Amino acid sequence: MLAQLVSGTIFGVDAITVEVEVDLGRGLPGMSVVGLPESAVREGRERVVAALRNSGFDVPPRKITVNLAPADIRKQGSAFDLPIAIGILVSQGLVPPVRLTESCLVGELGLDGELRPIRGSLSLALRCREEGIGRIILPAANAREAAVVPEVEVRGAKSLQEVVLYLRDEIELERTPVETAPPAESGEDDLDFAEVRGQEQAKRAIEVAAAGAHNLLMIGSPGTGKSMLARRIPGILPPLSREESLDVTRIHSVAGRLPPGQALIGRRPFRAPHHTITEAGLIGGGINPRPGEVSLAHNGVLFIDEIPELRRATLEALRQPLEEGSLMIRRARSAITYPARFMLVAAMNPCPCGYYGAGPAMCTCHYGQIERYRARISGPLLDRIDLHVELPALSPEEMTGRRHGEGSATIRERVIEARQRQLDRFRGRGAVYANAQMTVRDLDQFCRLGPAAEELLQRAMRRLHLSARAYHRVLKLARTIADLARSDSIETTHLAEALQYRSFDRRRTPEVSV
Repeated sequence: MLAQLVSGTIFGVDAITVEVEVDLGRGLPGMSVVGLPESAVREGRERVVAALRNSGFDVPPRKITVNLAPADIRKQGSAFDLPIAIGILVSQGLVPPVRLTESCLVGELGLDGELRPIRGSLSLALRCREEGIGRIILPAANAREAAVVPEVEVRGAKSLQEVVLYLRDEIELERTPVETAPPAESGEDDLDFAEVRGQEQAKRAIEVAAAGAHNLLMIGSPGTGKSMLARRIPGILPPLSREESLDVTRIHSVAGRLPPGQALIGRRPFRAPHHTITEAGLIGGGINPRPGEVSLAHNGVLFIDEIPELRRATLEALRQPLEEGSLMIRRARSAITYPARFMLVAAMNPCPCGYYGAGPAMCTCHYGQIERYRARISGPLLDRIDLHVELPALSPEEMTGRRHGEGSATIRERVIEARQRQLDRFRGRGAVYANAQMTVRDLDQFCRLGPAAEELLQRAMRRLHLSARAYHRVLKLARTIADLARSDSIETTHLAEALQYRSFDRRRTPEVSV
């Protein structure tokens, strides 16, 4: 008897449905799996046999052939254990196929028949909704995550035995309640900007960057507070919308970083990889492609400390996601697209020893060393960073004084208000959520300048030799500063502040006043 079931596999951060066909035929006893299975799928044969026997079922001494269709797409992961085991039982007539109609089965089996968590259950539920599959049966630990999709009936089970009894209509697996919203942010673990002394200019730059989702580079000697400031940025960002939370949860689930039993991620990601990270670790890929740090930071913050210390190829790999908000990894048989719309926050020292500008007696670097160190960040990459901020060393008065700065809650209110102005402005324009994501057409419509501001920008372009990309980013930044000031138009003061954040552009040219 031939059994046919529906399952699924992960492809990038999306899922595709897979038809699992199980045939019991004549020949030497054994099981073969065809349809481009990777090693984890092939090894599932041993898990399935042991799980069936330890759950009280006999494995027939027949030739078992399992086909995973479509056969031209590589199947990965351990989620095929459950449908293969059920397919064997259906082929023997031990399980009626009635409840398998319009059902998708996924799950990894332990040797004792326990159902263990899998990756990407949210993506699988979304695919079921797209293809009109009304029910998904999966491990209980993944049920809340899949139940985010209200159109799909989610049934979570703890063991193979429970699934069999449910399919025989002997027990009822409770339907998992639909999760309607991401969990509220508690704020208990947030670091507060009130704890940071001094660096008022850097705090202002961070507020502007957060308000428009702009990229930021901080330059300062060791101990000036670069990392301290960066780790407080998530506390001033607006909460995730449901759509953003779905995207973040889907990515973290596929990467295996979603805690079992959790439904949705309610906090914006903050990723801080070490500067020794490889290119595959940063942008994703590998033999079995997985999301990298840029995708795990989607809709959040990617903080890279000591950015000049990254390998050149790794650093330049950031250019595509910074420009497009996504990246494509090509293989011989496929091309996988990962979302990667994040806010880059980078930090670096002003020179190799770290103390250039702190005093002639402290820096030991000569001019050539400093220039080579700074040149590790290429012009094209620097063009994609909207704000360049230099952090001076704190004075003894700032360090020992009792005065604390503004708290994160106050700054966040202004950021949320500015973001709301942008959401209202871009309503109905697809994936545009913040000023940093504006297109050239949007610039023409929303970033028009008056005569005085236009003249200032032209003078700055001539003297700073701004590229077309830097010109566009200055306009986007000025629009964000105007939003923070609750201004419908970009004034000269807004544009002047945006231009002052291009400090590396000024360093490549003679010192001028604009």
